[in-house]
Amino acid sequence: MDSINKIEEYIDKNFSDKRRTHTYGVRKTALHLAEKYGYDLYKTEVAALLHDLYRGAGEDVLNYYVRHLGLDKKYLNNPNLAHGPVAAEMITKDFGVDDKEIIDAVRYHTTGRPCMTMLDKIIYIADATEPGRSYPGVEELRREAESDIDKACLDSLKKTIDFVSSEGNFLDRLTVEAEKYLEEKINKKEKSDDK
Repeated sequence: MDSINKIEEYIDKNFSDKRRTHTYGVRKTALHLAEKYGYDLYKTEVAALLHDLYRGAGEDVLNYYVRHLGLDKKYLNNPNLAHGPVAAEMITKDFGVDDKEIIDAVRYHTTGRPCMTMLDKIIYIADATEPGRSYPGVEELRREAESDIDKACLDSLKKTIDFVSSEGNFLDRLTVEAEKYLEEKINKKEKSDDK
């Protein structure tokens, strides 16, 4: 629990009010989902608290880390995508986190990925549906997350793809691959349920 206290202290001192409220909302939602789906509460709490560790960093700072850490150039000048991978690389140094599952959940919380782990899905959907989120369709995603986290993640990925495409912004291929993977997984499950 000491590491949780250390992370909370950092958040309370360094995050804006808005980012702090969001982060604690993600934690609350993620812990609820972890209980519901029988997942490790400690890992969930650490990942939820650290997912936006570098979200408030300026573009220049993120670009520095992208270059310094040898991350894919697609993250340059793209803080919306860069903050997850940068945080994933830095949480070991900053907070001693060396659990691959936590690191990956932080890394992929904005894009998703094929074969998402339960922790990936919990953090991804908690980020999209925490109590402070308000956008068309969020209530439906919250309901889906209660009964079928795969379906909730799929629908959230679709919303992300539609929004990013409509804005003419860069769409990470991981998001498209995650959508395709979950769609196939759900279709396969539905076919086996019909038998």
